[in-house]
Amino acid sequence: MSDLFGANDPSAEPDALFEAPREPEPDLEPSIRRAPVGPTGPNAPLAARMRPANLDEVLGQQHLLEPGAPLRRLVEGSGAASVVLYGPPGTGKTTLASLISGATGRRFEALSALSAGVKDVRAVIDLARRRLTHGEQTVLFIDEVHRFSKTQQDALLAAVENRIVLLVAATTENPSFSVVAPLLSRSLVLQLQPLGPEDIRALLERARTDPRGLDGAVVITDDALDHLVRLAGGDARRALTALEASAETALDRAGDTDAVIDLPTVESSIDRAAVRYDRDGDQHYDVASAFIKSLRGSDVDAALHYLARMIVAGEDPRFIARRLMIQASEEVGMADPTALQAAVAAAQVVQQVGMPEAQLALAQATIHIATAPKSGSVTAALFAAIGDVKAGKAGPVPSHLRDGHYQGAQKLGNAIGYRYPHDHPDGVLSQQYPPDELVGVDYYEPTGRGVERDLSSRLPKLRRIVRGPR
Repeated sequence: MSDLFGANDPSAEPDALFEAPREPEPDLEPSIRRAPVGPTGPNAPLAARMRPANLDEVLGQQHLLEPGAPLRRLVEGSGAASVVLYGPPGTGKTTLASLISGATGRRFEALSALSAGVKDVRAVIDLARRRLTHGEQTVLFIDEVHRFSKTQQDALLAAVENRIVLLVAATTENPSFSVVAPLLSRSLVLQLQPLGPEDIRALLERARTDPRGLDGAVVITDDALDHLVRLAGGDARRALTALEASAETALDRAGDTDAVIDLPTVESSIDRAAVRYDRDGDQHYDVASAFIKSLRGSDVDAALHYLARMIVAGEDPRFIARRLMIQASEEVGMADPTALQAAVAAAQVVQQVGMPEAQLALAQATIHIATAPKSGSVTAALFAAIGDVKAGKAGPVPSHLRDGHYQGAQKLGNAIGYRYPHDHPDGVLSQQYPPDELVGVDYYEPTGRGVERDLSSRLPKLRRIVRGPR
């Protein structure tokens, strides 16, 4: 880690740290010195213009901003701990980072994990060290930190631990999976929640009337406002983007009359609400988990909802088809053997036809599995058998079941005494099949649901015949 502080840089002379403050401060690459808040002029997007300028304007996240809370102390300039802000888009991560940077005596640097490399990280840390000798603390904001490689994250460790920089990292992904453990242990992880409907409503009304926003240029009907709140889904940025698009439409149509945003205006301006879903992140796993559990719980409507979210977000249809095939055996099994056929058929449609037509086959299989009688007996039976094998219960195959097709097999006693079931009128007869130590062990226990209702009465008869009198 020594080269983080210029030890391997021949141009970094020790005495240079004690020079008088330089004007202007050392140059950095343009990509490094990018402000996190974006443009804020009159032509900037509405979401940028309406970014809160102080804590009083922040909506939501009261669990993190109450008096004495670590995040409030940081914003007010009294906190010194680095933080990882974890939450969905549009919940205020970048806003809070900007407010933290505004605290007394702090300088601000911003990196985006989409464009910055280890060299950029080291350059900011070196600059922060020089500032620290003059009593200036540097806030380093890293957006999308989950996209930083392990090497890039490791490059931050010493600077964070020694408080050369105050790190504010933002991520939409669960940091337990996306941020290296040493960096997590040196930071507070603060989870932001989606904004509530009332917060979104207040935000939209503020943007409509505030001079930084629309400055009262439009009015909005109650049903249009309700629809915008629903479209936002707790995402402030999405809400403001939708309002801006609707306002532009209303102003274009108004002419000499008052501009009014009504429900048809919103609907014509907004094609659809963007789905919050990252195929590489924890939203992928959360939605997939909800899909699986809805299938298992026989809630066909919820299953279709999560299927739709995956389709709209562009999820790989092969992934969906694989989950359906697994669920057909794991959750339905022998209660309805045709469920697996439906799932396999849907996978074939995905392979041979493709999207968007294949989404109908995926929906058909989803409905089939969700509404089918449920049985976990296949899973339980297999895992019980696997458990016995792992426990060492795997005795020799009975000699009469062994392969007898090669020369010399009968001399070894293989296949001698085997009874062919089709020679019996019922197609089943008494004969030992499992190893000696597993004779009489029951793995498969059918339920009384669906097809297994008949199996539950037939299976005991089969076992009595096959195992014979005891």
